[in-house]
Amino acid sequence: MKVLYADLTPQEFRDRLAAAPIAYLPLGTLEWHGEHLPLGADGLQSQGFFCRLAQEVGGIVLPMLFLGPDRVEISGGHEFYGMDLCRTNQPEQAYPDQQLAGSAYWVSDENFCIVLTAVFKQLARAGFRIVVGHGHGPSTASFRASADQWREQFGLECFTCWGSEYDSEGLGIQVDHAAMNETSLLMALRPDLVQMDRLQHDLDDWPVGVGGRDPRIYASAELGEKALTLQVARMATILREALAQLPASSET
Repeated sequence: MKVLYADLTPQEFRDRLAAAPIAYLPLGTLEWHGEHLPLGADGLQSQGFFCRLAQEVGGIVLPMLFLGPDRVEISGGHEFYGMDLCRTNQPEQAYPDQQLAGSAYWVSDENFCIVLTAVFKQLARAGFRIVVGHGHGPSTASFRASADQWREQFGLECFTCWGSEYDSEGLGIQVDHAAMNETSLLMALRPDLVQMDRLQHDLDDWPVGVGGRDPRIYASAELGEKALTLQVARMATILREALAQLPASSET
């Protein structure tokens, strides 16, 4: 079943839109996710999850948006973004602030809002009624914070995938950073891109930029599949209810 927007012909687009006017927006980055995961981990996870969800409940999966906001500091003439800045309250996971290899995604909150506004305007124009955005933490938080604005401005109902009872158990969608949850999701979705042998074998030597439960001990494809199954079922219920509650279109 074709669900990727870029792969659809116009008639395939019309058919999928008529069946379920849901757009899925993977909020990715090109960002350090440990030595063991790909730089596009955020978008790869959300896109992979959205493809499964779209096959279950309908809708169309947009291309990944790799730009996103994050914390930023300037120190000693150097700019540091996101995971460059170690801000953990777990002493064993601490590391010096540094420019981590491959990170290239940062935009200000203001510019990110401008980009999202343009995206939502075009999605509403194309006929979508619901948008699900998820991925990179700060991007997802910004998306969620503006949900009322998008509803008022464009008539779009907006959802993220956070907030389930399973999140605290590490069985949500992207609820840590390159640790047990994200590593497990990628083991399930893209096992060809996970290189666990890149991580230190000494468990007392914590991997740089990994935040959460130790992926060397707790991550597995089975755990990733469990999270995906739980969250597809949960989000499908939410989206079917949202579809049922949509007001009738004003178009004739």
